[in-house]
Parts: sequence; C-alpha cells; structure tokens
Amino acid sequence: MTCKTLTAVSLAALVLGAGTAMADTWRYAFEEAMEEVQGKFAQKFKEEVEANSDHEVQLFPFGTLGESADIMEQAQSGILQFVDQSPGFTGALIPEAQVFFVPYLLPADQEQLVSFFRNSKAIKELFPPLYAEQGLELLTMFPEGEVMMTTTTEVTSPEDLNEVKFRVMTNPLLVSSYQSFGATPTPLPWGEVYGALQTGIIQGQENPAFFIESTKMYEVTDYITRAGHNNFTTAVMANKEFFDGLSAEDQQMVRDAIEASFDYIVDYQTGLTEESLEKIKAAKPSITITELTEEQRAPFKATAEAVEQEFLKIGGPKAQEILDQMKADLEAAASGS
Repeated sequence: MTCKTLTAVSLAALVLGAGTAMADTWRYAFEEAMEEVQGKFAQKFKEEVEANSDHEVQLFPFGTLGESADIMEQAQSGILQFVDQSPGFTGALIPEAQVFFVPYLLPADQEQLVSFFRNSKAIKELFPPLYAEQGLELLTMFPEGEVMMTTTTEVTSPEDLNEVKFRVMTNPLLVSSYQSFGATPTPLPWGEVYGALQTGIIQGQENPAFFIESTKMYEVTDYITRAGHNNFTTAVMANKEFFDGLSAEDQQMVRDAIEASFDYIVDYQTGLTEESLEKIKAAKPSITITELTEEQRAPFKATAEAVEQEFLKIGGPKAQEILDQMKADLEAAASGS
C-alpha cells in the first residue's frame, strides 16, 4: 500500500467518524514529532482539554496525515479541528504572516520575545481577522527557538553563502531573505531535505537547534551558524466553523487550555537550545558551531531593510499596518510596558 493510499484511508476514516461516535473527539495535527516543541505543546493542550471537559483530543504528528499543505487543507475543510503550522507555510494563504521572516525583527532576548508573543496587539487583534478569512480561528502564536543555519561549508559572511543552494520553506519572503544573504534559496518539502543534503542537491537549511538535533540534520552538514537573524514562529489554529459552533463554555475552555500550553512551552524551552547543541556535539564531535560576532552579523543585518521593503510589496493589503503594529509591540516588550 502506498503512502498516498494510506493517507487516503486515514482521511476516509476521519471523515466517517466526524459526525458519528467521534463527535466529541477533536483532531489536532502539527508539523513536528511528538517529542519536539509543537508536539509537547499539543500534548499539554490535550491534557488540559481532557482534564477540563468530556472531550478527547487525538494528536497527529508530522507525516501521519501528509505534509504541511495537506494538514492545512484538512483544517480548512473541517476534517481537522486544530492545526499547528508555521507562518512559513501559511504565508501563501495569509501574505501578512510573512512578516515573521523579516530578518532581525524579533529580539534575541528571550524575556522580550515571550513578552511580545504574550501581549502583541498585532497577534491578538490584527492577525485573527486575516486568518478568519481563510476559515481559521487563530488561537495563539509562539516562538520555538533561535533559527540556525546548517551547511556543508563554513558561513561567517554573506559571501560564504554565494551559490549555496539553501533549502527554505515555500515562502516568498523567506526566499527574498536568503537571496539578500547571497544564497540560492531552494524551496523543498521537509521530507526531502535530509536526502537532498546527503546527495548534494542542496548545501544548507535552517531550523532551531532542537529540530536540527532530533532530525539529525547534523549528520549531513558540517557547520552550524548562529547569525541571530530569527526565531522560529508557529501558530495554533482551529477550524473557524467548528470553533464558532462550540458553546461559550467550550470556547473559553479551549482558550484556557491554549494559555496553559503557552506558559508550559515557554518553560519547556528554557535551556533547550544549549542542551540540543551539546547533544549534537556529543553525536558528531567534528561539527563546527559558530556564533557570529556583532561585527560578523553586521552585513547580514544590513539586508533587513531591503527584505522589509519587499514585505511591504508582497505582504498583502495590511502589510504596513501589521509591520507598524509589530514594531510598536516589540518596543513595548523591550521597555517592559
């Protein structure tokens, strides 16, 4: 039986169960494995929902229902009640969500970062109507960790990325960002990345340290570069028709479960980056991990303005409003207000 056949059978089973005995079983898919950050968030959400209601939450980690595009389609159609997906992919549906790929926009300081995600007016007020237009109820966004480049050759300057085929998510602004860094951005589904690095089709990719470690990307690359250019962001959404159909009590219970999961995942990530890098070094002592100095980062940072201008061109009708509000939110987080 092929993978496509299995997926079709799985979906058929879900659809058949949707209106019968599984009426109180909510289905939640995400883009990572069960023991990775999105999986940990989902498990906490499941625990909270099941402790505070009669509902059951069924979890589907990456690959069980297809690639990222598949689970988004399933969430929009109502086959799934909940989905966790990075703006890297939803940027195709909601161009304004690409703002999270403007380099050096988000702070490196973890306390400021968490404060921004917890209190941002852009996230809480401006983004939800844009997601609603796509049949989605935006429940939260949260950071997953500092994004690092893993490459087959050393990177200490944009010149080192010249002609490097670098895997990116299918996101126009992320493509622009890596073009401005000097690389040749190459969109690929995640399932193909390890093999493409192994065979030399591409020479680099980016992700947080925990994901580099758990997916063993270090096995097919030799250098990890911390340029400090971004923090991986993800969003948890519900099918809007489903969510709107819940009782006020259940809606509040879901929001409370999301809030508890947000607090949990922030605590869970404390020390996770350094712990993951230590595991990588233990597994591959020859790996070179470089944290760029401020001087080395300067030419990368110099590209941010051009990428920001590109966002304003391709980021949808609300691009300027979103960017302005995010900057105000980030200033508020930095000042502690």
